Amino acid sequence: MKRLLIICCFLLTGCTSLPADIEPVKQFELSRYLGTWYEIARLDHSFERGLSRVTARYSMKDDGGVKVINRGFSAKEQAWEQAEGKAYFMDSADIGYLKVSFFGPFYGAYVVYELDKAAYQYAFITSYNRDYLWFLSRTPVVDDGLKQQFVSQAKSLGFATEQIIWVKQN
Repeated sequence: MKRLLIICCFLLTGCTSLPADIEPVKQFELSRYLGTWYEIARLDHSFERGLSRVTARYSMKDDGGVKVINRGFSAKEQAWEQAEGKAYFMDSADIGYLKVSFFGPFYGAYVVYELDKAAYQYAFITSYNRDYLWFLSRTPVVDDGLKQQFVSQAKSLGFATEQIIWVKQN
């Protein structure tokens, strides 16, 4: 029984750890991060498979956490899909490292590792390992230079950039 408890604790916290050699941004300002972001690119995963026009909207919760609403259009179903979650800082509120949950007590890491600190117009996000990668922007279209910066940086950090999905926003 004790062994099972230890394994469960590891599994519940293992998904919130930082990925090796990737640091979250410092001087993070949640108040500037709140609002709507457009998903420009991602690595494929089951919970967003087949979705286009994906957005993430962040707002404050009464308990000091962050309400997260992810929304995307399924061409297969010809319908909008939406998931509501919650996020909380893992360390201090000025570090872009949070834990996020969309179902029950299970959390995953949300690591902002690159951010346009001047204007909060784009962010590069990962999770506890390199299977998760997102490029978010305040606008549904970004210039090719920023796309290339995202791919180059992701490749240098060991992400499978040949598997990046460019999200259709129109």
